[in-house]
Amino acid sequence: MSIEVLRYAAFTDEGRGGNPAGVVLGTSLTDAQMLAVAQAIGYSETAFLTHRDGRSVIRFFSPRAEVDFCGHATIATAVAVAQRDGAGTLSLATNAGPVEVRTSVDIEGTVTATLTSPATSTVAVPENTLRRALDHLRLAPLDLDPRFPTHVSYAGNHHLVLAVTTEHTLDTLDYDYAALDQLMAEEGWTTVHVFCRRDATTYAARNLFPPGGVVEDPATGAAAAAFGGYLRDLRLITVPGRLTIVQGVAMGSPSRLVVDVDESRQVRVTGTATRLELSPYDDLELP
Repeated sequence: MSIEVLRYAAFTDEGRGGNPAGVVLGTSLTDAQMLAVAQAIGYSETAFLTHRDGRSVIRFFSPRAEVDFCGHATIATAVAVAQRDGAGTLSLATNAGPVEVRTSVDIEGTVTATLTSPATSTVAVPENTLRRALDHLRLAPLDLDPRFPTHVSYAGNHHLVLAVTTEHTLDTLDYDYAALDQLMAEEGWTTVHVFCRRDATTYAARNLFPPGGVVEDPATGAAAAAFGGYLRDLRLITVPGRLTIVQGVAMGSPSRLVVDVDESRQVRVTGTATRLELSPYDDLELP
């Protein structure tokens, strides 16, 4: 069985950087086959879009397991569909609930996609759990920015949201992969979103993803949505409001995510995606 696997970098910054994702359109595969594709591609996520019973169903697989929701692969898929079928609105069924994505094309032909996340929520992290996380992140309590309480925030997946005081601390972050992976498995966290505030509407971030078999993601749409919900719920941003997350710089893959929040429980995340060159896996053979 041969399938086409498209490759896009999502949340690119003026066409550069971004987070690569595999995209498979319109091919029904078993769970084992989808995992095999994700492992062959090796990206943090590969998205599989199919149509069943009048619904557009999207599923996401990391090289290790299925993930309920993935923002950057959703953006990549929406851009791929817009380039094939034209811009418009996609109503997607995900394991985390319905997600709507709207695409538009500018005069230069660049496709921009905006996803509306599942309903968000946030809860403070118990002190003993925070101590363990800091130990595995090789951070001290004094490294934390007291303006931003450490929380676990949800937008389809659970993300530890943790603020540091300086971008130097963010840029030099070096964590214990195995220990953090174990803690995240115990707590049910999908990523760890470490950030630093640059100004009232701009944040630098790094996103750690051991559960997906990836040390770090250069752009993470689901975590961006969870972060927007966190800022709204804690009244750390003016609502309605827009913020920009700059991510992936430490990895040499600069990415830009635009987040819009209002009084609703959902958060909108906007970005572009760039089609990548073909790889040996673009026409993949499966049993």
